[in-house]
This record gives sequence, structure tokens and C-alpha cells, in this order.
Amino acid sequence: MFGSSADDERTGPSDRHPARGNHRSAGLRALNDSIDRIDDSATTAPDVRAAAEELLVRKLRSRSLSASEARLILRGVDQDGARLDAGTVDDIIDEFTRRGYLDDAQLAGQLVAAGIERKGQGRVALSRALAQRGIPREVIDAALDELPDDDAERALEYARSKARSLSRLDADTALRRLVGQLARRGYNGGIAMSAAKTALAEATFGRPASGVRFVDSD
Repeated sequence: MFGSSADDERTGPSDRHPARGNHRSAGLRALNDSIDRIDDSATTAPDVRAAAEELLVRKLRSRSLSASEARLILRGVDQDGARLDAGTVDDIIDEFTRRGYLDDAQLAGQLVAAGIERKGQGRVALSRALAQRGIPREVIDAALDELPDDDAERALEYARSKARSLSRLDADTALRRLVGQLARRGYNGGIAMSAAKTALAEATFGRPASGVRFVDSD
């Protein structure tokens, strides 16, 4: 489910996304043709629904959106004082979802992959990041369930990448800082502490006897 991904702050569009030029469906071609013909004066068009759909396609061309984010955009459309009613907003969301332009499950997968590969995040941080994008709880849980149960391994990999830069500090300060960094990335206390101790011990291995050594007191 998880391959390489773009930055989670600018998650790339899927193959079914309006930004993909190689999508050949008649519906998408019609949408794109409509958008390509409009200019800045389109915002003064009398049809508020058409203007709202055009705006949403423009947004989707540059960044994937969750259904919740798309809904907020649509609710904010004001066309000469006219706004979309709730039923019309729902209709547009349903239509864009049916066409595959909005796909919370796919977006969740992209964000999880990006969080792991680019930021070394654990499950807690990943869950929080997806929730902040308005992805439903059940979709978040399904995306996280696809992950192997290797938080400890990912935490250790991240800790190893940071341990050497902390080697100039005294043992307690280095351990505290590294545990804090791991905690901020969503690793629980036990995993963060174990990974930090292991990584710092590895970073100091081979130093002269007077060097700092990290010994697990357990």
C-alpha cells in the first residue's frame, strides 16, 4: 500500500486525480476542458455551484485533499453573496469521491508513507497528522493497521541518525534530548527510552575508556 511519496505537506495526486494529465475518462476531460477555458473573471460567474467545482479542481491540481478539507473549501465559496447549501456541498463531495478525485484512504496511505520515510514518525504522530487533515478515525485506523508492528525498529533507526550529534553532551542530557525527540515523533516512553539508550551506546562504542558510556540499568 505504501510506496515512495511526496512531501506530506504537498502530497502528490493519485493516478485518478484531476492533476494527472494521462487520465482519459470523458468526465475528467470535460472538467479539465472547462477549467482550462476559464480565467480570473470566473469568480463572478452567476452559477455558484460551477464556480465552487472549478475552485475545488484548481485546489486538487496542486495538492491532494481529504473530503473534510474539500468540504471546508466548498462551504467558504461566496458567489456575489450566494453560498452553497449543505445538500449541494454533499452532492459535490459525493461526485468527486465517486470519480476518485477525493479518496481519504489513498491520501491516508500517502501521508503514512511520507511520515515514516521523511520524518521517522511513530504511530501516535502519524495518527495525529492524519487527524489534522480531517481524515476519519476508521480510515486512520485502517491505514495504520497496514503497517508492520515495527515501531521499535523505526525508533531505533531514527535514534541512530541523531545519536552521534549528541555525543558532545553529558550522558543524562544526551539521553533526555534524544528521548524527547523520539517522543515528539510519536514513540511511546518505553520504545523511546530503549531506542535512545541503544543508539547512544552504539555511538560511544569504541571511544577511549574515559569516554561516556550508556548502560541500561534494567
